[in-house]
Amino acid sequence: MLCDVCKCNDATVFLTQIQDGKMQKVNLCDACSKEKGVEDPKSFALADLLLGIGASEEIEKSTLTQKCPVCGFSQADFKKTGRLGCAACYTTFAEGLHTLLKAMHKGTEHVGKLPQRAHRTIELSHRMRTLNENLQKAVAEENYETAASLRDQIKQLESELSNP
Repeated sequence: MLCDVCKCNDATVFLTQIQDGKMQKVNLCDACSKEKGVEDPKSFALADLLLGIGASEEIEKSTLTQKCPVCGFSQADFKKTGRLGCAACYTTFAEGLHTLLKAMHKGTEHVGKLPQRAHRTIELSHRMRTLNENLQKAVAEENYETAASLRDQIKQLESELSNP
């Protein structure tokens, strides 16, 4: 089997990545694996590992000499460690990180988990907001019967929110 990078030598290092249920394999010869730093995990390019050989070079082109104004972290530091220096780094390197994060995760926004009881509170708050908007519309249209009904529903929701 030939090396995926140089396409000349026989591959002796085999990397496998499973992402979104799909398996990706990278086969490297000794020379290319040493060049990519596979023997030393600290210098191995995280972007290369996650996106395929050469991906970090594409990201690096856009922010070649850019450094974070807060912590002084550079794109090269990210490539070596696979971590950013501070929260401001996400803004500084946003252009390159957006494509990297999109490939690594399902999306680019953190969804996270909530305690079960928080879901109910959020749902009730959303319903409350909707009822208040509808109440304002009903009052503006002088539809007082609907407004009275909405007011009663809001009072009931307020009691539910105050008694979890």
